[in-house]
Amino acid sequence: MPRIVNVGLIGCGNISNAYFAGSKNSEIIKIVACADLDLARAKARAQEHGIRACTVDEILRDPEIELIVNLTVPKAHAEVNLAALRNGKHAYCEKPFALDSASAAAVVALAKEKNLLVGCAPDTFLGGGQQTARNALDRGAIGQPVAALAFMMCRGHESWHPSPQFYYEKGGGPMFDMGPYYINALVNLLGPVARVSGSTKAAFPERLITSQPLNGTKVPVETPTHLTGVMDFANGANATIVMSFDTWTYPLPSIVIFGTEGTMEVPDPNTFGGAVRLRSADGKTFDEIPHTHTTDRGRGAGVADMAYSIRRRERPYRASGALALHAVEVMESFEKSSTSGRHITLTTTCARPAALPLGLGVHQLDA
Repeated sequence: MPRIVNVGLIGCGNISNAYFAGSKNSEIIKIVACADLDLARAKARAQEHGIRACTVDEILRDPEIELIVNLTVPKAHAEVNLAALRNGKHAYCEKPFALDSASAAAVVALAKEKNLLVGCAPDTFLGGGQQTARNALDRGAIGQPVAALAFMMCRGHESWHPSPQFYYEKGGGPMFDMGPYYINALVNLLGPVARVSGSTKAAFPERLITSQPLNGTKVPVETPTHLTGVMDFANGANATIVMSFDTWTYPLPSIVIFGTEGTMEVPDPNTFGGAVRLRSADGKTFDEIPHTHTTDRGRGAGVADMAYSIRRRERPYRASGALALHAVEVMESFEKSSTSGRHITLTTTCARPAALPLGLGVHQLDA
């Protein structure tokens, strides 16, 4: 059994509890300390989980900690990733990896220079829903992939989130908030993207918060809140994606893959489970297929997967810095295409993440 990788968590907001829950009982990672700019919040979270609370500087300099999990607000992601690497720590970041591809590339470059690993959420493509879809695709259940559709359409987050302002700042919007789930899922299924085109807009110049404690506050919109894009994949398939904070919910599928011999409905990539449904070329209905992988994984699976590669450097890990950098360039290229009125050929690529083997338990990532 590999030696445990001690983890320090920076950022004790809403998402941190999901990482604590997801890492519980892991054989490879252990969260030993947490930090936040609001030290009182860090102390409260530390008390909940029986660990140490630190300042950000203390956790970065702690010699016991090998890996920083960065759960700060999006505009701080690149800065904290770089700080972790400069202090000799591996870094795993909540999505998005950075707000632009230049910042993301700087993180990847520094990790390479320091001989450290860097990775990024989302890791939901390691869940049973996405891996079952991957298994079906790889065994030829719908033939060769031809095209895909992806939808995430809602009215925004200001009705429920306690502090939704950052969703409407630069680096926010539906693409940088929810897009990483869809981009990672599609790259897991279809491989890297070669070219992007898009059309973006913001339907409302400001948003009214109706959640507590900021009920009644108006937030200016600084980023596109509705996007339609096309991704041309290196394997020849293409995908249409629609992401919106400007629409009322409609019962569209999250992801559909069209193949030469059938069609597959893929579950919501913001979950670790969900039903996979297939319709063959001669079929008349979409039929649910049994899960081939456990649906009981949670946030932190990508951290654990990277931790195994910290112990065995020759082992590829799935939620990698290369995948995260590629996803950031895909996402920013939709707006570049909309502004310029042309296709954007990508400068980055990545390996298609390795499929998880069959028969694994909830905390296993290798056969």
